[in-house]
Amino acid sequence: MKAIVVGTSAGGLNALNVLISGINFTLNVPVMIVQHSSSSGEHLLPPILQEFTGMPVLEAEDKMEILPGHIYIAPPNYHLMVEDDGTLSLSTDKKVNYSRPSIDVLFESAARFYRKGLVGIILTGANNDGAAGMVAIAEHDGLTIAQDPETAEFPYMPEAAISTGKIKLILSLESIVDQITGLSGREEI
Repeated sequence: MKAIVVGTSAGGLNALNVLISGINFTLNVPVMIVQHSSSSGEHLLPPILQEFTGMPVLEAEDKMEILPGHIYIAPPNYHLMVEDDGTLSLSTDKKVNYSRPSIDVLFESAARFYRKGLVGIILTGANNDGAAGMVAIAEHDGLTIAQDPETAEFPYMPEAAISTGKIKLILSLESIVDQITGLSGREEI
């Protein structure tokens, strides 16, 4: 495993708290997160998540180097992408699935860069953003994980990803944590 990407929307804060606190200190790979948020105002997600982990939680910046053991959060109103040189980039291109940041944009760019070393996780949410990104991860031989819709605060997002037929594992949040912990330190999935 070389990197983890996580996408979530409605109900995501609680799900991210469980995920981030559960994988605390077990990872030496970068984690990149898109949480749909309002396009205005201060971004509070990094300091909130920082309370649940000893890993540095940073709001992503353009041309930022991707470091292992760090958590990067897409800033409001910017798409987050992984570039071919292993840095992050931000874009104000048009919304995808009515969203900026878009989960699909991050997942598709990360799939091209990390290929079979990527783990994609889709959590609770109320639209289908992330479904196409999970297909891209699967097509590049990465591992695709969806939160069990029965355990999601808002099941539509994981259901949309599952409906693609490209999700390898459908798990509760606690089981996702166990799966990631088990993969820690393995180059390939």
